Amino acid sequence: MATLAGEIFNRPASVTVIIVNWNSGVLLDRCVAQLAEQSLKPDHILIIDNASTDGSVDFIPAIPGVTIQKLVKNIGFAAANNLALSVCNTEFLALLNPDAFPEPAWLEQLLAAAKTYPDVSAFGSKQLIYGSDDLIDGIGDVYHCSGLVWRRGHRCPQSDFEELPHEIFSPCACAALYRREALQTVGGFDEDYFCYAEDIDLGFRLRLAGYKAMYVPSAVVRHVGSATTGGRHSDFSIYYGHRNLVWAYVKNMPGILFWLFLPFHILLNAVSVIYFSGLGKGKIIARAKWDAIQGVSKMWKKRRDIPQYRKASIREIWRILDKNLFLLR
Repeated sequence: MATLAGEIFNRPASVTVIIVNWNSGVLLDRCVAQLAEQSLKPDHILIIDNASTDGSVDFIPAIPGVTIQKLVKNIGFAAANNLALSVCNTEFLALLNPDAFPEPAWLEQLLAAAKTYPDVSAFGSKQLIYGSDDLIDGIGDVYHCSGLVWRRGHRCPQSDFEELPHEIFSPCACAALYRREALQTVGGFDEDYFCYAEDIDLGFRLRLAGYKAMYVPSAVVRHVGSATTGGRHSDFSIYYGHRNLVWAYVKNMPGILFWLFLPFHILLNAVSVIYFSGLGKGKIIARAKWDAIQGVSKMWKKRRDIPQYRKASIREIWRILDKNLFLLR
């Protein structure tokens, strides 16, 4: 895990909000402004700037409790969050993307849920699509037995889904709350992922360690989505997303479930190559899958470390996986 020279948070506090920034322009300024309007103020706001070249952190007003750490190179979303984790001593860590704008009660509602459900260690927000009054961006991440991942409810009306808190596989790290102790137990984010699916990998390891995750519908953010990476079908998104999906499966799918679902995982990857090739993205999807295969041995070694903290049974993992053959939302 990376280390950060400089300020260390010495005093006890309840929650730190961590924002990893990279060339997010005026989005970061709006995100921080809406954090300043929260009904329950965070004890700290820590912005890790991944060597932005657009001056986005320079627009941030002088707000008490905000610390900005500028890095000399882009170390990725995963490593930057680990850097923040290494200097925080608060009980809770709230992760927030600079293109996610929290409503005033966002943080208060997440912390209220954490108090109500002490056996849960990760809490996800209701993410609405920015600019839309009603469409959902995501209400928790779904992990399919094939290794495919999606945000539940993406681009669906809010009215299609229940408004009660419920268990999810894992929260999208775009806007999520974690118990710091749980993150430390599993070693934080895997920095080899750089970005994309690193929150799924983290969520899977938290699951294996026996921690639960919950969706909190009253904690609302409006999310632009892929604001700095060119969109869902950019070369950047395709490469990291589809390379890392392979690694997450190889590293985390436990025991007999690994072999049981392996044919589905192979089929998923074959279909992905065909699909993106049809979109004219053949070279980038092929490179993603080739690099994924090149990294399998490294992920298999990391897989061997998981039993050190694993508590969940095969039955518990089976229960939380999506097994719908038609890949419905």
